[in-house]
Amino acid sequence: MQFKNPEVLYFLALLIIPILVHLFQLQKFVKVPFTNVAFLQKLVQETRKSSRIKKWLILCTRMLLFSAILFAFSQPYFSNKNTTKNQHTYIYLDNSLSTKTEGEKGNLLQIAAQEIIKNASKKEVYSLQTNTDFYKDISYSELKDELLKVKNTAKKLEFNSVFLKINNLTKNKTNTLSENILISDYQYNYNDKFTNVTPTFSAIKLTPSTKTNISIDSVFISNRNTNNFTINVVVKNQGEAKKNIPIAIFNDTKLISKQSYSIKKDTLETVPFIIQNQANFLGKIQITFSDTFSFDNTFYFSLNSTKKVNVLSIGNEADFLSKIYTEDEFNFTQSSLQNVNYNSIQKQQLIVLNELNEIPETLSKSILDFSNKGGNIVVIPNENSEIESYNNFLEKIGNSKMESKVSDTLKITTINYEHPLFKNVFQNKVSNFQYPNTQSQYSISSKNSSKIVSFENNLPFISQIKASENAIYLFSSAINKNNSNFLNSPLIVPVFYNFGKMSFEHSKLYYYLDAKNKIDVETNLEKDEILNISNSEASFIPNQQTFQNKVTISIKEQPYNTGFYYILRKKDTIQTLAFNTPKEESLLNFMDLNSLRENNVNISIFTSISAIFENLNENNEVHWLWKWFLSLAIVSLLLEILILKFYKP
Repeated sequence: MQFKNPEVLYFLALLIIPILVHLFQLQKFVKVPFTNVAFLQKLVQETRKSSRIKKWLILCTRMLLFSAILFAFSQPYFSNKNTTKNQHTYIYLDNSLSTKTEGEKGNLLQIAAQEIIKNASKKEVYSLQTNTDFYKDISYSELKDELLKVKNTAKKLEFNSVFLKINNLTKNKTNTLSENILISDYQYNYNDKFTNVTPTFSAIKLTPSTKTNISIDSVFISNRNTNNFTINVVVKNQGEAKKNIPIAIFNDTKLISKQSYSIKKDTLETVPFIIQNQANFLGKIQITFSDTFSFDNTFYFSLNSTKKVNVLSIGNEADFLSKIYTEDEFNFTQSSLQNVNYNSIQKQQLIVLNELNEIPETLSKSILDFSNKGGNIVVIPNENSEIESYNNFLEKIGNSKMESKVSDTLKITTINYEHPLFKNVFQNKVSNFQYPNTQSQYSISSKNSSKIVSFENNLPFISQIKASENAIYLFSSAINKNNSNFLNSPLIVPVFYNFGKMSFEHSKLYYYLDAKNKIDVETNLEKDEILNISNSEASFIPNQQTFQNKVTISIKEQPYNTGFYYILRKKDTIQTLAFNTPKEESLLNFMDLNSLRENNVNISIFTSISAIFENLNENNEVHWLWKWFLSLAIVSLLLEILILKFYKP
């Protein structure tokens, strides 16, 4: 038994007062002379005894009366919680796209929201976390309103973010009992997110009724010629083999082609479509099949006119550059130091300083200005470079320094496979290729650089100097045939090709929602002019940065829905973007909560939302006893009245 006002019980000590009054203020009998009282002796003894019993009974009833009143005012109760503490319930409801499917009772997200509304206590305080919103310290009615409005989203929320929110809430709340409820389908492998310091929480798993799914994994273009090209649709199957699945491709709303295909169990299948060449193709691929998820049966992509990257090489003429920077993808220009057109520098995306003996001050200023406006630079030193001239340039542009030349043959042995320059270049790490070498090299010191390719002594051969708006790639050795055989290495093509391609972020075939996307748009904006992105349903202004001849757009939070979106300058459409749902949402990989609980004692698992709220309401239920003590006080008072009225000693 617990007490809401336990301090009232201290007044029980005052009950000693009626006891003392009873003991020391007894009624005194007066002696009356009488001639012969022998026959009254027995009667007197019986009367005195009955009087004492009556007084003891009255004392007991009064003591019981006062005690019952004091207990009633202390408000005793039976409960698993302390009423002096507030109850706060934190609810995380996973509204990711993977909960947009059917369970035993219907749509997983909608049924979960309805069951919370049905079973949650109307008296408690709640905090509701979804993948997009957080509502702190809300009442039941506010909780109900938000749950009725909740919708599926492509935005993902990691469990460590949920736990961080729980810890922050708990830390800021005193005299509060907290209950944490996580309702999710527990998609993906999140085992590394749960540790012994994970907050205590109750887990409810939303389970889809169907255990098979077909999704469009990706799209790529091949066999492009003057007449047509091939659109390759990669389809992923999870579950049993399937036959005669209809698939269609549209140009916006116009049906272009339709076919059917079969796919084996748990595998990928590539479905090709041969399409006639046409400008600005708005592709939509659609699969007609009923499975776990319907959102991944439609895929969007767009074919924009690809802009060529402007590349300028200043210095020695290099045939290998003209072979890499071909006319179909690049506008490549070579110029000697004496014939540089300084007016054309700002129109480039990539400038290669190819084995200059020195970097004059005039060129240094132009290149520095080009770099500050977002242009990328490749610096290849000469075997006999004037180190002072190079250092004046490198210190200004990248806070770097070139040491004296070392004449020593070194092999180029180490590749940084994690660098973006080699993304999708290697399927596996190469450990036994024929190492190229250099006859001489310069030691490079830089406070802010990363290695791309290194020598056998771990010194950098190619490094990237980190800059906020651009990329600066620095070779530590000349690469002409007299000093190195690097031009014969398989690395030469992907390295320089990606130098060019990464200098301008062309729009891709498609993008994913809730992902960091970066796009370069070739346009010259006027002062205070901005680009916006929109379609028939939504419009927003993305983060953007304006440079000399381009605008770099960064997208993360928006858009919210799949489909085609248009980059607009005022009312003119510059580019078309296609957005799709993250393909991870289509995975049928879910956590086993039972195995998770074995390693985490802080986790309680419930089979349904109603079960957890029944348990919570039962633990929070308070059985008040003050009414019983008040009734006891009334009974004691009635007993005293009856004793006084009917008990005649």
